[in-house]
Amino acid sequence: MNWIINFFTSSIGKKVIMSLTGLFLISFLLVHLSGNLQLLIDDGGKQFNIYAKFMTTNPVIKFLAYGLYAGFLLHIIQGIILWVQNKSARGGNRYAKKVTRATATNGWAAKNMAWLGILVLIFLFIHMGDFWYAMKFGDVPKVTYAGVDGEVKDLYAKVSTTFDKPIFVAIYVISMIGLGFHLLHGFQSAFQTLGLNHPKYSPIIKGIGAVYAIGVPLMFAIIPIWMLLM
Repeated sequence: MNWIINFFTSSIGKKVIMSLTGLFLISFLLVHLSGNLQLLIDDGGKQFNIYAKFMTTNPVIKFLAYGLYAGFLLHIIQGIILWVQNKSARGGNRYAKKVTRATATNGWAAKNMAWLGILVLIFLFIHMGDFWYAMKFGDVPKVTYAGVDGEVKDLYAKVSTTFDKPIFVAIYVISMIGLGFHLLHGFQSAFQTLGLNHPKYSPIIKGIGAVYAIGVPLMFAIIPIWMLLM
């Protein structure tokens, strides 16, 4: 067991944890996006509210949510630890040259991953406070739908009220831009850290990562803009 502890507390072990939790969170984004896109359905929020009820009451989903929270926590903690270690190590000329080469290869996103992560984290705090906390503990009005058992929280109304305010839409869009840059480097970096790189397949992974990093945040950003303008 000691070798497992030693591995995951080592520098490479921390990077492996960052990569695995990062890929897990990347997959979650697609699930979250599929739910949020239902906000664009012109049905008064019915499909979105039913989806939200399913996600908050289904026991399997609730169990997986704890894994999601753990993934977020691990990713944040390891990211902070690696950031601090990297800053401490930059006093050496050897490391400074290594960073210069990495920066030249991976670009602006690679050099600013920590700050991009902090931007996303600030957004998460705002997002969780405005939506998750309101959903769990707030006095959200309830509605009933034909064919649906019991009352359903009208979270669509909460979202609609928030996205009627340009400042919140601006914060959301800026945060999605930051997320896009974070994903742009993080997607490819995760595969590289796990050793899943190959001269033949790495360009494909990089291409998929670029499409994902642009497409997913863009779709998220379109939702509040659409709701504000409509």
